[in-house]
Amino acid sequence: MRIVPRVLAVAVTAALMSTPTLAAELTGTLKKIKESGTVTLGHRDSSIPFSYFADSPQQPVGYSHDLQLKVVEALKQELDIPDLRVRYNLVTSQTRIPLVQNGTVDLECGSTTNNLERQRQVDFSVGIFEVGTRLLTKKTSGINDFPDLKGKNVVTTAGTTSERLLKSMNAAKKMGMNVISAKDHGESFLMLESNRAVAFMMDDALLAGEMAKAKKPDDWVVVGEPQSFEIYGCMMRKGDEGFKKVVDKAISDTFASGEINDIYGKWFQQPVPPKGLNLNFPMSDELKKLIAEPTDKSAEQI
Repeated sequence: MRIVPRVLAVAVTAALMSTPTLAAELTGTLKKIKESGTVTLGHRDSSIPFSYFADSPQQPVGYSHDLQLKVVEALKQELDIPDLRVRYNLVTSQTRIPLVQNGTVDLECGSTTNNLERQRQVDFSVGIFEVGTRLLTKKTSGINDFPDLKGKNVVTTAGTTSERLLKSMNAAKKMGMNVISAKDHGESFLMLESNRAVAFMMDDALLAGEMAKAKKPDDWVVVGEPQSFEIYGCMMRKGDEGFKKVVDKAISDTFASGEINDIYGKWFQQPVPPKGLNLNFPMSDELKKLIAEPTDKSAEQI
């Protein structure tokens, strides 16, 4: 008769002892989030429809942001923090990597290309999107492809792979372009809309977003042979394997469940805020493959 209470006592004691041990095993970002009860998400303010402000200057929305929130839900379960607080931290193309590296931001999901250069500085999640770098221009501009930019003012966003590609092309082909580097995508489009540039080079999905928010969307067109194909990923601090595992699983599970199709449709094939315009941007075969076979490799490595 006394055996059962003793067995229970041993089991309870073991359970109590194991809890601190598990907590002690947490390292890096998971430990930081567990101890603070807060996760800090890096986001953009004008990367339509990935991560941007629509109706509120405090609450980001978008395709990438929805996937980011899937990670938050996974963290609540993994760390047993149902009331996990979320803090938002605005980043730009130029500040996003430093803010991840120095610990200000735990996870950045926006429109950040995973490439070899950046892999030396941060880690990336499995890919969340695939794009091609092209041009946005007025239908009446006479610009149909990159060779037409010779001697013209062309705008792109500072700190992006498009900026690097455009400057490299300009030097290698002696095109005599005046490359304007704007602080963000919104300013880049303003340069284009105000005729200070004849074309805006950026990822095609982002260009579709800028076109959708224009005063007269029908005046604009995306043109040109893609100069690169790029995979977007969520950024986190380098070498944090425990946190990366949670992030990758949350995104991969969203892919496997088919919920990604609803998220994609919401942001690319239905009216989006703030103007309620539809990007009419069908899912590419490349993205379908990325969803079917998740990978954290860059386009250069595939």
